[in-house]
Amino acid sequence: MGISKTEHFTEAQNRMAAIMKALGHPARIAIIEYLLKVNSCICGDIVNELPLAQPTVSQHLKELKKAGLIKGNIEGTAICYCIDESAVALLTQYFGSMQATLKCKTDNCC
Repeated sequence: MGISKTEHFTEAQNRMAAIMKALGHPARIAIIEYLLKVNSCICGDIVNELPLAQPTVSQHLKELKKAGLIKGNIEGTAICYCIDESAVALLTQYFGSMQATLKCKTDNCC
């Protein structure tokens, strides 16, 4: 596998790429949707909602947390996860800016 050369891109570009990469799996989208529905939960609850084994769900949660899309607090022997609103704000700003730029263009090049 080649070197990605992420140092050639801005911090904002690398951050957005990490968020989008984390969202690039349907199980992670399902986890995000579940967290939005319940507003917070414990890992065991997520396992009951998905057709995946607990270790697989834990790995997906780890990737979402690493990307900053979710955050977790230890409650006893479990971790309670919720959506990190700052990541959602970044996505909203990014896609909002993209949409505004596209609306400003008067000629359709494609």
